[in-house]
Amino acid sequence: MLRFAAGRVLGGLRTAAGLQQGSKQSMVGAAGMVVRASHSNETDEEFDARYEAYFNRPELDGWEARKAMNDLLGMDLVPEPKIIVSALKACRRLNDYALAIRFLEGVKDKCGDKTNEIYPYLLQEIRPTLTDLGIDTPEELGYDQPELALKSVYDLH
Repeated sequence: MLRFAAGRVLGGLRTAAGLQQGSKQSMVGAAGMVVRASHSNETDEEFDARYEAYFNRPELDGWEARKAMNDLLGMDLVPEPKIIVSALKACRRLNDYALAIRFLEGVKDKCGDKTNEIYPYLLQEIRPTLTDLGIDTPEELGYDQPELALKSVYDLH
């Protein structure tokens, strides 16, 4: 609360003194985050290249990979196959099989209502990489069927 109040007072003083310079000035918001007034216009190719480069970094660690995957799956999009391939290769470099499976589950979930159309296409595109890396899909592992699920009481008789 004190940080918020101090930020507001300081912002008011800067405005009164005329120290702000244009619309690209950074401002500290209530949560302490830097908020920029201008938005970037990134093309789809630049977006894909940015995430590919991020996952291909040799110094990438497990936390950074999870953060990038979480950010990617939190967006309103289904990742392109080349981004998925880069992420799976990063999982193999990190020796984190569970993360690879979990990412594939998240990608399937991102397909939403079009799962029957989009997910088979994605699997077709990334199948060579899955084979090379020795990664099974969640369906091949049986994760799409609950192991201990009970039959519905309406189907017992």
